[in-house]
Amino acid sequence: MTNTTHFGFKTVDEADKVHKVAEVFHSVAGKYDIMNDLMSAGLHRLWKQFTIAQAGIRPGFKVLDIAGGTGDLAMAFAKKAGPTGEVWLTDINESMLRVGRDRLLNKGLAIPISLCDAEKLPFPSNYFDRVSVAFGLRNMTHKDAALAEMHRVLKPGGKLLVLEFSKVWAPLKRPYDMYSFSVLPWLGQKIAGDAESYRYLAESIRMHPDQETLKSMLQEAGLGRVDYFNLTGGVAALHTGTKL
Repeated sequence: MTNTTHFGFKTVDEADKVHKVAEVFHSVAGKYDIMNDLMSAGLHRLWKQFTIAQAGIRPGFKVLDIAGGTGDLAMAFAKKAGPTGEVWLTDINESMLRVGRDRLLNKGLAIPISLCDAEKLPFPSNYFDRVSVAFGLRNMTHKDAALAEMHRVLKPGGKLLVLEFSKVWAPLKRPYDMYSFSVLPWLGQKIAGDAESYRYLAESIRMHPDQETLKSMLQEAGLGRVDYFNLTGGVAALHTGTKL
C-alpha cells in the first residue's frame, strides 16, 4: 500500500511530495528574497533577527542551518561564530542552495555547504551547539524524523530553533486568509511569474502543526525546556528546545 501525505491541500504519494516541493523552490529561488520582503512587508527580517538573538551564538560555536535557502541565518551565525566557529548551510534544493552560496561569497563568507535531506543528516551525533531551521520544516514529509535527526546531531546542552509560519490569532484569521489566497498568488504571478507555487505555500502554512502541536513534537523528539514565542499575532512562531 502506498503511503500518502499532503502537498498543500492535495493528497499525494509520499514519494511524489519531495519532487513537487523541489519544483516549487526551483521555480521561486531566483525571486525568493524579494518575494519574502513583499509577502511579509519585511517582517521576516525582524523574525529572523529575533531568532538570531535567541540563538545566542558565541565565538567557536558549531552551527547547522537546515533548509537555509538563501543564507540569511547562516550569514549572521557565521559572523557571530567567528573564524574559530563552524557554520554549515544546508538545503535539499540545489537551486536555493546555489543562491545562498553566491550571496555568502558576495559578502566574503566561504562557509561549508551541503545538499542534504533533513531526515537523513550527514553529520555525526552530538556535534553542533546550535541547529536552526527557518520556514523549512513545514515542507518536510516526515517532520518527526527530521526533528529526531536535529536532536541527534545536537550536543548535550545544544539548542534547536524552529522558525515557522503558524496559527494566527483568531481576530486576524479572516484578513490573513484573504491575503494568503488572493493577494499572495497574485504577487507570485506578477513578481516570480508563478502563482501556483505561492498558492501551495499558503496552503502548506494551513497544513502545518499549530504552536502547541509543534511544541509536543519537539518534546517527543527528545528535546527539553521546549518553549515558543508568537510573532506578529501568531503569523510566525519561534520554537526552541534543548538537548538535555
